[in-house]
Amino acid sequence: MASAKNSHSQSAASRNGQRGKSAAKPNGHGNGPARFYGTPLPGVNPEELSGSLIVVEGTDGSGRSTQISLLTEWLESEGFAVETMGLRRSFLVGEDIDALMAENAVTRMTLALMYSTDFFDQLERRILPALRSGLIVLADRYIFTLIARSAVRGISRDYLHGIYEIALRPDLTFWLDVRPEVAFDREFKKSQTISYWESGRDMSLSNDLFQSFIRYQSMIEREFEYLSKRHSFQEIDGEASVADVNRELRKKIAWHLGIRSTHYRPSHALAHLWR
Repeated sequence: MASAKNSHSQSAASRNGQRGKSAAKPNGHGNGPARFYGTPLPGVNPEELSGSLIVVEGTDGSGRSTQISLLTEWLESEGFAVETMGLRRSFLVGEDIDALMAENAVTRMTLALMYSTDFFDQLERRILPALRSGLIVLADRYIFTLIARSAVRGISRDYLHGIYEIALRPDLTFWLDVRPEVAFDREFKKSQTISYWESGRDMSLSNDLFQSFIRYQSMIEREFEYLSKRHSFQEIDGEASVADVNRELRKKIAWHLGIRSTHYRPSHALAHLWR
């Protein structure tokens, strides 16, 4: 049984490599330097990256993390090996960023550079090794959130794109779009609190928490609209039900990876997410 599963995983990884390359060509992806936004990282051969990088973007309250969990289970049930990544998960600086943000005492530029360090450490130690092995990498946010957050805080877009020009281009980028009011309701219902940073309190937008959140998230949404045009996001209505959003994501990912059936029902462990 184990050998059959391994064979399935190997064939799926091979299919992923072939399908990913052909699907990426229309957007300038595929092999060669175009796999990166600028010059590839030293020592990285783009032709060795047979896996696929799939990004799910969106604000807090958009349902990203829920969809990442469901997509991981679905892809693994189809025989694909999956690696995930997200913000502040670097062993190098992830905990340091958490500590600085908890104190609400870090400058905008320092935070931007700390996040870029977190990203590139994960790129080198997690994303690239996984792609070399033919895995699917599911990213719960990517460089686009980092650019948007810094841009609304007054850091030059050109400067930010310069920082990330050696980042790997995703094969697919989805944007789960939700209105700020909906995001606020979801976040408050979930934790009965609103993050200092996600409400833009450091920017002194309003003394009212709700208004500060709405103004800040509206600014982020405008940046996502700009980035979507520049980087060809696939926009999805994040206000739809979890099942409907997941169905749309599976359909698009299945086409990219060459998966014939998109049927999926979550396991008992994830059933509580399926609402």
